[in-house]
Amino acid sequence: MSSLKNGAAAADPSSKKKITPVQILIYVFLTVIAVTYLLPLLWMFNVSFKTNREIFTAPFALPKNVTFDNYSFAWTAGNLGTATLNSLIVCVIALILGLLVGSMAAFGISRLHWKGSKLAMTYFLTGMMIPIHCVLIPLFTRFAKITQFMNNLGFENFHLTNSLTSLVLPYLTFSLPITIFIMEGFFSGMPNELIECACMEGANIFQIFFKICLPLGRTGLFVTGLMTFVGNWNELLLAMVFISDDAKKTLPVSLSKFVGPYNTNYSQMFAAIMIAVIPTIIVYCAFSNKIVDGLTAGAVKG
Repeated sequence: MSSLKNGAAAADPSSKKKITPVQILIYVFLTVIAVTYLLPLLWMFNVSFKTNREIFTAPFALPKNVTFDNYSFAWTAGNLGTATLNSLIVCVIALILGLLVGSMAAFGISRLHWKGSKLAMTYFLTGMMIPIHCVLIPLFTRFAKITQFMNNLGFENFHLTNSLTSLVLPYLTFSLPITIFIMEGFFSGMPNELIECACMEGANIFQIFFKICLPLGRTGLFVTGLMTFVGNWNELLLAMVFISDDAKKTLPVSLSKFVGPYNTNYSQMFAAIMIAVIPTIIVYCAFSNKIVDGLTAGAVKG
């Protein structure tokens, strides 16, 4: 009898969940937000195939002749291939080191009971209140002094300035506060039973971190990883000040070449911007679903 009632309830159209007016308003609002974010990107992609004359005469119309001349010119004349590789090297190194060091620090603060853990957390969080551009001149002078000191010791090939290392160090340093802040929350919310069982099985602190806590905290790693990668990929001021060699310049600096003081080729500039935007879109689309995954779903039963 119960199965018949359940079948009848499932067949009854009135038993289906109805969409409320509040849900409709939410869907409409989210649709408007999505369109607001997508339209500029689609418009930029459209005009990247036009000439400057078409952009000013018909900015919202489709291009008359679709060619990739703007992209080929932007890639070759702007030296975007080398710039993209430099940005990729800097962002990947800073990302890996930032996630590793930040996760270790967050694990030590949240799961290891020691005096001064709250003070250490406060110290790291103060880095979030300091804009990276406020330390631009002190960093430049410090790097120059270190380079001069190493050259005086006989290391003539050591150049901390005008090298990719001069970007990796500040990118790594300023990504640690947000990484520690987010990962500390993830590690603090993990069940104590997991760590207690690991300790009873004879696991040391490194095994607990790398085999239990770090895999369970992968959601936080994806969140901080996306934020760090996108922020470092789009950073401009430090790259302009610390790098003077064209062969070592990053992608945002190379994009500034397309904007002149008296003349700007907008079609080629938009093509170059699309080349710079594509990697961040790919990274976000590849890892966006990981962000919403459950942290410890099913890890502890009962």
